[in-house]
Amino acid sequence: MAPKANVKPKSKISASRKLSLKILLLQRAMEDLEQEKVARDEEKVRYLGDKLPPLQLSGMTLDDLQKLCKQLHAKIDVVDEERYDCEAKVIKNGKDIHELKLKVQDLGGKFKKPALRKVRVSAEEMMKALLGSKHKGTMDLRANLKSVKKEEIKQKEVPAEVGDWRKNVEAMSGMEGRKKMFDATGGGQ
Repeated sequence: MAPKANVKPKSKISASRKLSLKILLLQRAMEDLEQEKVARDEEKVRYLGDKLPPLQLSGMTLDDLQKLCKQLHAKIDVVDEERYDCEAKVIKNGKDIHELKLKVQDLGGKFKKPALRKVRVSAEEMMKALLGSKHKGTMDLRANLKSVKKEEIKQKEVPAEVGDWRKNVEAMSGMEGRKKMFDATGGGQ
């Protein structure tokens, strides 16, 4: 008999030993994180000590204090420019990363759209699909249409009096024209 490929070999470490090793690893990781935090804080204090020496304000004249203030303002401007440049780089890199992620998603998400075929569906089948069990009986869509006789259409096409349109406009202008229209339709009886 051939050995099965799916069978995993049993671990030689017991479950309690695995748990104790995990706990030790997590403790070691926590200690490393704390050491890194302390190192960062010390580096920050050292950097600030190098860049910003302690101020000696005692025994300075007014002119010296004003010069010192101008120097500090100049240093603040330089630091603000550097901070702005760093922020701009971070924002630009963030946008680049976002665009690259979108490109990766686009490349990974490409698929061929299947060719759709035409399907003939009758009105009854469509109503049954839309309404489900509520659809009852056959539905004759032409039965609900209004029937129009050809004679009515011919009567509507016969134009009313053909005459000079300028006279007609002048005759119908104002309230008297409306009165004439009202009287002509038989509304005054």
